[in-house]
Amino acid sequence: MARDPRFDPLFEPLKLGPVTAPNRFYQVPHCTGMGYQRPRMLAALRGLKAEGGWGVVCTEYCSIDNSSDETPYPSASLRDDDDVRNLRLMTDAVHAHGALAGVELWYGGHTSANLLSREPQLDVASLPVEVYLSPPAQSVAMDKADIAAFRELHKSAARRALEAGFDIVYVYACHYYLLHNFLLAEFNQRSDEYGGSLENRVRLLREVIEDVAEIVAGRAALAVRYAAPLPSEDDDPQELVAAFRLLADLPDLWDLASSDYTWEMGSSRFVREAELQQSVARLKALTTKPVVSVGRFTSPDTMLRQITGGTQDFIGAARPSIADPFLPRKIDEGRLEDIRECIGCNVCYAHDSVGTPIRCTQNPTMGEEWRRGWHPERIEARHADESVLVVGAGPAGLEAATALGRRGYDVILAEADEELGGRINNESRLPGLAEYARVRDWRLGQLARMARVQIYPANRLDADAVLELDSRHVILATGATWRRDGIGRHTASAFRGHEHDRVIGLDALFSGNLPRDRVIVYDDDHYYLGSAVALMLSRQGARVTLATPEARVGRWTLYTNEYTPTLRALADAGVEIVSGQRLVAFEPGRAYFESVDAGAGVELEADYLIPVGAREAADELWAALQARRGEFEARGGLSIRRIGDCHAPGIIAAAVYAGHRAARELGQTEIEVKRDRVVV
Repeated sequence: MARDPRFDPLFEPLKLGPVTAPNRFYQVPHCTGMGYQRPRMLAALRGLKAEGGWGVVCTEYCSIDNSSDETPYPSASLRDDDDVRNLRLMTDAVHAHGALAGVELWYGGHTSANLLSREPQLDVASLPVEVYLSPPAQSVAMDKADIAAFRELHKSAARRALEAGFDIVYVYACHYYLLHNFLLAEFNQRSDEYGGSLENRVRLLREVIEDVAEIVAGRAALAVRYAAPLPSEDDDPQELVAAFRLLADLPDLWDLASSDYTWEMGSSRFVREAELQQSVARLKALTTKPVVSVGRFTSPDTMLRQITGGTQDFIGAARPSIADPFLPRKIDEGRLEDIRECIGCNVCYAHDSVGTPIRCTQNPTMGEEWRRGWHPERIEARHADESVLVVGAGPAGLEAATALGRRGYDVILAEADEELGGRINNESRLPGLAEYARVRDWRLGQLARMARVQIYPANRLDADAVLELDSRHVILATGATWRRDGIGRHTASAFRGHEHDRVIGLDALFSGNLPRDRVIVYDDDHYYLGSAVALMLSRQGARVTLATPEARVGRWTLYTNEYTPTLRALADAGVEIVSGQRLVAFEPGRAYFESVDAGAGVELEADYLIPVGAREAADELWAALQARRGEFEARGGLSIRRIGDCHAPGIIAAAVYAGHRAARELGQTEIEVKRDRVVV
């Protein structure tokens, strides 16, 4: 297929100082949870994006000194010759596909815990260290010698960047890192030439830009990542606009971001595609230099409008490039229906936030490019002319059937319900979760074009039916059911009264049993479902209390960047929050709690109770087939495997990964998982 000419502007080259980007697709710096600890994994991930058509592929931020140490998070670093060799793996992988490689020089200031180096943090002032892993500490206010040394750190890092083969070198003045803090009057109250007036507060950033520009001149472009004030911000943040005017034409490229991660990395529950572009356009109008910014762009038409409308010159992406590393190539080849759109769940961000390699709900190969050798667009052909039965069309079953179909197997996909999608169907109908339906819809779109995959909805199979189909391989993806007894991540025993008919389990709730009186949602799952259910019931007219044994509602949403917006949404909806309380009993009209800590328990009025906690694997078919394995094998059966929630209930990303892994491993006898742990 050929590219639609409408999208030609997305594929026009653009000069950046001494280098030229081959198109307008730009993977901005984003963390991976790999960094200096896993250089081969990192190089494979970045190189694959270049193969997929991204014209510029950047690192995550790179620490330039021991006093900017993010341990235990394994971010990249550019401090010595070992780092140069490690990062050369990445630039070689990116250059092999004709893309430019960019590196972001990072000094965290009071945002660095320095738990490994034990060095004191330097910053514009003595500021409390803003890292929850850090013990109470404060940064050291930089003196003139510190400032001079800081400038030399950037010069040395820029030289190493050139040695490593980078084409674009970043100066980082955003996200409350050191250079950003010098710009802000709230932090910068210095009385020397680096404080006071706006011109003085801009001085250090200007000097570092000029220093790095001198080092990279003629060999690499200079980019600056800069904080674009949100439209709602006024007063002091507006000085960032005035500061931008003073620097507007110094770099070769501006990378404009928001310092509020709940906007820049906003979950789709709360932030829409292209939400930041009004702010970007405001600064874009003040410079003659190219601009890149993100907006969780998933629609090619939205991307095109950014370029043709003059909002920005590059389509910046982190999450969309994770969900589909081949997004640019699919637009180029006219395969828009094959684009795997980001759902904005922030599972990628969450895993980096806990110091592990990123993964993706939509793209199960993310993070496995080097370790397992998985490619998002290529998969081994079937190992033999053997049929496969997949039972269950939730996220695990749909992914397994899709990947098996790509391998060329004859596949039967049977689903007990009329509607395919499993848990996706229920959860995507909750407030803010509509984009989760893309997990189902993309796979259904792929399956519709696979002649060798037969789909049978409204077919609940028992062991007899499975055996009669005579499939050589059986993959069970029968899901899980929600418990209604209060057992969850915090509580291992059932509460008294859980048998009462006014205790409504989530499965019954999703089937339409929606109470509209006084309702307690008891959240012992600690992710998004408790709050989403509370918001849904509130919109239906119920008076809702959201109770949890945790100190914070939906504690895991701290990692997905949804916690603060969730609290705002609950407050706006009038949902009462009760935290740190364990449910012990329920009777119509009242629920009884005991304090998790040393405080007093509470009694809450409630007509209905909805527990959101653990799930039970729907593994009855698995057990029945295990009991008849001999009969299965006598009929020519070769393997039975259970995957996803019917094996180990988890998040949707885990189910998709399990389905993909089962399809990849079918017919394999030796499976290598490489370990990336040495300095090259």
